Amino acid sequence: MPDTQPNNPLHGLTLETILNRLVDHYGWEELGREIDIRCFTHDPSISSSLKFLRRTPWARAKVEALYVATCSPL
Repeated sequence: MPDTQPNNPLHGLTLETILNRLVDHYGWEELGREIDIRCFTHDPSISSSLKFLRRTPWARAKVEALYVATCSPL
């Protein structure tokens, strides 16, 4: 099966992978400053953040946009 989204930098990445890479890159404190959502600023964890991001499309879009801007390979 050919790659159907060759220009999509998020293709093949799970939300968990994206979040882990952002946390590794920024740390929770800086990530909370970049994207001001409570799951990043108050007692953050991967599991609670994933729950919130999966239910909240606008927040997920911000996380994905930050990932594309800072962590995706060119």
